[in-house]
Amino acid sequence: MAYDLTTLAARKDVVAYFGYGSLVNAHTHRTHVIHCERAHLSGFGRRWQERSDRSRYPVSFLSAYHADHGAAELSGLLVFDHVESLPSVDEREHGYDRVRLDRSQLRLERDGADLPDLPYYVYVARPPARGGAQHHILQSYLDAVLQGYLHQFGEPGARGFVKSTAAFDTPIVRDRASPLYPRSVKLAPDELALIDEVTADLNHVDGFLQRQG
Repeated sequence: MAYDLTTLAARKDVVAYFGYGSLVNAHTHRTHVIHCERAHLSGFGRRWQERSDRSRYPVSFLSAYHADHGAAELSGLLVFDHVESLPSVDEREHGYDRVRLDRSQLRLERDGADLPDLPYYVYVARPPARGGAQHHILQSYLDAVLQGYLHQFGEPGARGFVKSTAAFDTPIVRDRASPLYPRSVKLAPDELALIDEVTADLNHVDGFLQRQG
């Protein structure tokens, strides 16, 4: 049974934010989310980007960015949450700015559902102050993201994520045995096999990352 979004429109304690990375995976959520909807955000692209937080491991996280061409669109998950949860989500998304969206930039995947009149946001990563050592994508982070796309959009969604995300030439460090990503997930055997197939042509590296001082 489809969720009735009109019930959210009548409330004053609800906000929504668009997830295009790990937030697409409900297993990574840490607040009492009210509802989620598969959705699309226009005017933005997605890329791997060095973190602005220089005190952490030299890793790249996903960021949305304003795309120059009007046809740009991201598939992801629109998360409806309590207003009081926003500080917790902001803390989770440290290194990102919460950017207000116009409701017209969003459309829902399912037909016949209108977006309620609420505040809508997307988190955009802050650029680093200066370039540093070679940064890497954590396999444990990528696993969480791709599992989310598999759950929400199936195999085409996972493949589409890889195809539509810029800077995938960033090396991927194999950390599944000892995940560095704090919200790492467990993969079913079929998920593991598909993720490895989808990312087989990307640049994987062995070794350990050294924490930056």
